Amino acid sequence: MGRFEGELLVRAEKVAGLYPDPRSAIIPLCHLAQEQDGYVTEEAIAHIAELVGATGAEVQGTASFYDMFKFEPVGEYVIGVCTNISCMLRGGYGLLEAASSTLGVPPGETTPDGMFTLEEVECVAHCDKAPAVQINYRYFGPVDSEGFAELVGQLRSGELDGQIPKHGTLGRVLRDAPPLIPVEEIDAERARQDGEREARAASREV
Repeated sequence: MGRFEGELLVRAEKVAGLYPDPRSAIIPLCHLAQEQDGYVTEEAIAHIAELVGATGAEVQGTASFYDMFKFEPVGEYVIGVCTNISCMLRGGYGLLEAASSTLGVPPGETTPDGMFTLEEVECVAHCDKAPAVQINYRYFGPVDSEGFAELVGQLRSGELDGQIPKHGTLGRVLRDAPPLIPVEEIDAERARQDGEREARAASREV
């Protein structure tokens, strides 16, 4: 799909309107694009650039800084196995091998059915429950090879649909922001407060 349409276009325009400088909406709009397609497409990058008054290169450069954004198709579930120090000491590399065996693909690849992408990841801040696994950025641990196989089975059966949405959806609850206060009102209020501070300082000097 790429470009926002229908309800997603309304959401995208609303997000862009939340910021005094629309370019500040690049990251949330990339999340919206990823929610739509599972990854950030070239068409979405171009549309986001149009919405915020940036170039495609600026959008690409911003989004490519973050590992959470994917720029090519991935599975419905992106599974990251942590192999950083805490998880490594608790069997992270063994878990990664077991995950690769269970899914039938090496790290960095997607299963033929398009359901799972396996990744080796750095610390996911779940160190007290090492070795840890993240699935679409939801965290599980400690996980052993049997537990991993069980998780995969639950994902295939739909048992975890209420807990783990498809890749790209950060949250199911949409939050509305209050209307923006015009910049002129903010400047006027700052000037008023500055004037009051100066008056107080002057009165103390007298």
